[in-house]
Amino acid sequence: MIDSPVGPIMLTSDGAHLTGLYLEVTDAVLARVAAASGTEPETNDDLTVFADTEAQLGEYFAGHRRGFDLPLAPHGTEFQRSVWQGLLEIPYGSTANYGELAEAVGRPKAARAVGAANGKNPISIIVPCHRVIGANGSLTGYAWGEDKKRRLLTLESHP
Repeated sequence: MIDSPVGPIMLTSDGAHLTGLYLEVTDAVLARVAAASGTEPETNDDLTVFADTEAQLGEYFAGHRRGFDLPLAPHGTEFQRSVWQGLLEIPYGSTANYGELAEAVGRPKAARAVGAANGKNPISIIVPCHRVIGANGSLTGYAWGEDKKRRLLTLESHP
């Protein structure tokens, strides 16, 4: 667990890769983590990937980092992983709507499915699901709440 400007963050790992970054720690989140990986994820604070993640998040929240260089291994279906890869293509300080993201991942008629995959993103902030907004510009669909989404987008809008 690490502290951040958006609250406590729980990190999970398979021992070598970051497998999760969660902005809440509840029984439902812990069950989701276990179900997604099929095993109990590593939460030992001594892992190098956790130290690297904490350092890079600190730089991000201080406004000194726009991208992350971490080994990632999110658990999900092939379609979900393609959506999460698409999220990584949304530039810092920018947003895209669900339709645009669906188009970018080669599934232009699958905006709803893309939205569902976006909501299952296990590596928040680093895989920037907060950068996806509604077609009308509204801050819809963030698993961790609109306030946290707004705070992350505000952080990224101030160079």
